[in-house]
Amino acid sequence: MNTNILDEKKTIITQVKKVDAMHPDMSIIREAAEIICEGGLVGFPTETVYGLGADALLPEGAKRIYAAKGRPSDNPLIVHIADFEALDKITADIPPQAKALADAFWPGPLTMIFRKSDAVPYETTGGLDTVAVRMPSHPTALALIRESCGYIAAPSANTSGRPSPTLAEHVYEDLKGKIPMILDGGAVGIGIESTIIDLSEEIPMILRPGYITKDMLSEVIGEVRDDPGFTSADPNVHPKAPGMKYRHYAPKANLTIVSGEADAVVQRINELTREHHQKGEKVGIICTDETRARYFGDVIESTGSRQNEDSIAQHLYAILRDFDERDVDVIFSESFATPRIGHAIMNRLLKAAGHQVIEV
Repeated sequence: MNTNILDEKKTIITQVKKVDAMHPDMSIIREAAEIICEGGLVGFPTETVYGLGADALLPEGAKRIYAAKGRPSDNPLIVHIADFEALDKITADIPPQAKALADAFWPGPLTMIFRKSDAVPYETTGGLDTVAVRMPSHPTALALIRESCGYIAAPSANTSGRPSPTLAEHVYEDLKGKIPMILDGGAVGIGIESTIIDLSEEIPMILRPGYITKDMLSEVIGEVRDDPGFTSADPNVHPKAPGMKYRHYAPKANLTIVSGEADAVVQRINELTREHHQKGEKVGIICTDETRARYFGDVIESTGSRQNEDSIAQHLYAILRDFDERDVDVIFSESFATPRIGHAIMNRLLKAAGHQVIEV
């Protein structure tokens, strides 16, 4: 047994193991799986963001995740599985919609919430009688799950509150010395966390928007509602998902979103840049390829093209982290109300900005 995994008083040396994302070396996967089965933690890639994995059915594993991340213990963890049949052990019942959604979107970036079975400890569910489950499509993640007894609890592999990790380097930056291993599978594909849908409700409810949109879900199972808690800017309207009430994705510098017509947004951000330059402050700007040349801030970062909204999601968290390294004092961002996943992108950006928005 790797005693340094289980004895938090000992220094943990964090190893980074490179793997071919599509065809991982199974000897490395088995080494990582052994750590998880012994109660330790492993950072690993999924198609959404990097996850911090522990044995989902081991209370101590969940406790170590909360400790490593500095995560509130009432914020439930998502259980990752590799086969639909794995639901039988961890859920009290499987509603018909689950099979339809799994057929349509699993493996993939969709998390479903069920009533939990006694096999799942409350440490994993944040004290709730429900369990959140997803089946990732990333080959490395699936291989690790199958070698690790089939159930891995895994939130994003970052310090709680920081931008989620889309590269192994981000995981190492946040969790070096706290976990024994990180599997480096390169950059993730999607870049924002999974959609969460609660199937324990009479009418299924989206608790977190993501790459799988409300329209896509409705096409499969009919009526689907949004949780008013994540769509409302009113601080008195609380989201149902405990994790959605916490500050997330935030860079160190103050971030403000400027929303409106493109020309007006560019003009206002440049005006704000001048004001902060007069104060001697360093300004960061988040924009797109279409507008980048029109700004004069100190650090100008494009998320990609508005013609390719997937690129905006892929690059957002890495850009927020880059601003921390560049020591900017303030950040201004364009709004990204793109047609398909703009709702999910703006959900993350608004939380990173603390809902600070200037309308122009």
